[in-house]
Amino acid sequence: MSAYTRLLLACVGLISLVGCSEPEQDNDIRSRGFVYCGQDTPTTFNPQLIDGGLTADTLAAQIFDRLLILDPVSHQPLPSLASHWTVSDDGLVYRFTLRRGIEFQSTDWFKPTRQLNAQDVVFSFKRVIDPSHPFHGISGGRYPWFESQGFEYLVENVEMIDSHTVEFSLSRPDNAFLSNLATTYAVIHSQEYANNVLRAGKPNQLDMQPIGTGPFYLEQYLPNDLIRLNRHPDYWQGSAKMEQVVFDIATRGTGTLAKLLSKGCDVLSSPVASQLPVISENEDYELIAQTGMNVAFLALDNTQPELKDVRVRKAINHAINRENLLNSVYYGTGTQAKSILPPMSWAYNRNSQALDYAPSKSLALLKDAGYDKNLNLTLWVPLESRPYNPSPRKTAELIQADLNAVGIQVTIVTQDTVSRLGTIGKFNSDLVLTGWIADNGDPDNFLRPLLSCDAKMVGLNVANWCNLNFDNLLELASRTTKLDQRLNYYYLAQDILDQQVPIVPLAHGVHFQVHHQSLNGLTMSPFGTRSFSTVYRGDN
Repeated sequence: MSAYTRLLLACVGLISLVGCSEPEQDNDIRSRGFVYCGQDTPTTFNPQLIDGGLTADTLAAQIFDRLLILDPVSHQPLPSLASHWTVSDDGLVYRFTLRRGIEFQSTDWFKPTRQLNAQDVVFSFKRVIDPSHPFHGISGGRYPWFESQGFEYLVENVEMIDSHTVEFSLSRPDNAFLSNLATTYAVIHSQEYANNVLRAGKPNQLDMQPIGTGPFYLEQYLPNDLIRLNRHPDYWQGSAKMEQVVFDIATRGTGTLAKLLSKGCDVLSSPVASQLPVISENEDYELIAQTGMNVAFLALDNTQPELKDVRVRKAINHAINRENLLNSVYYGTGTQAKSILPPMSWAYNRNSQALDYAPSKSLALLKDAGYDKNLNLTLWVPLESRPYNPSPRKTAELIQADLNAVGIQVTIVTQDTVSRLGTIGKFNSDLVLTGWIADNGDPDNFLRPLLSCDAKMVGLNVANWCNLNFDNLLELASRTTKLDQRLNYYYLAQDILDQQVPIVPLAHGVHFQVHHQSLNGLTMSPFGTRSFSTVYRGDN
């Protein structure tokens, strides 16, 4: 009996079990909205303060708007809160014209007295880039995604020209700037609300009880239980079709697949690959997929004595059987990663000389480096399933076996979730199993936040690697207006990664989402969850 057949039979058994004790669906929620099986309990509702997780991946698109959004097909910036913009000839000044008539959400804790204007945009970005801003140090005072991009060094000033015109002044030209303003992290807050909570002596409320202009507002939050969003009736693109969305983030009881099959929730994002057979066989559910702009990789701490030796890093790369990972973890849904950039990136180098699986070369390199018998490493593993890695524990165990086969003893240390922020330094690990989901389609969005010297300086480059030649190539690519030159610079940057091996790319995953067949209007994007404003229930 094949492994796939055994898996299918096990999943059928699961259906039988949950079917025997099927709880009643909350008819009130079902008639007014839908239930989404969430991934984790948020520590904040402000995506500026984090670099991933439920808040950034899903909630931000419901609660907040940005100046721009990304076209899911062309990956080009499109108007959102900003109706149009101009760029100076030298590429240093971006002027945005805001739409009029944009209403902020009204909640039990805040009733806005005015519509969105330029003050709100200035406030939202000044908080990030200005250390003297009254909100800069609130809620920890770290802005991981912006810090890894060097955003505070790039943006010299943000100023209000008039009530609906905002101007950004840059220190240097940056071809990725517009795309960065369209990411899920570049949200617009209400300055009026911020002033209110500051006067009340509760500035943290801005981040835990948010006010935005998005299609839904936060109604209720019970940690480790649920998040309830209600429809924003004055949403500028038209009121959402569903009255509410409930995120089930409970960690007790049955798992997310059992909740889905027993009709405890309507939507499940990023199901584990091993769950796909039972989902696809069930006529009550629709499984949709989106080729992801993502990568799973093994970060090697380049400050550790053993890992400073490029021969050891290359040996680790040669020892890992990516084909086995695809078969055993991704069940054929992913693709092997030969670069940190996915194949769908326009800067992906198809002629890359990346290191392939070759245990004999690994053994030779380790022997040459003097570590053929006595290398012991620690591997830190977050257990949360992600689109780029549907089963981190299993991936870690396969890597452990591969490295053990060439004489490297690996101790696995696990944690439910791990942020990039200071991961290796905090936990004293040699290796970290991690990954990245792009926020936009620009190659810079992979290379700079993961591997630049700026990202290392702020503790977000988990490989602790800094190469000035690599950084210079990224700078040259960001400044030139000629596409062929940009492409050449990115190819050269990838060549440095192939030679130095600061990380080991593993796989590019497919983002799956499953929902009850009665729901319509759910769409996916390579860059995370899109707005639920168009979702409706067909059986209503």
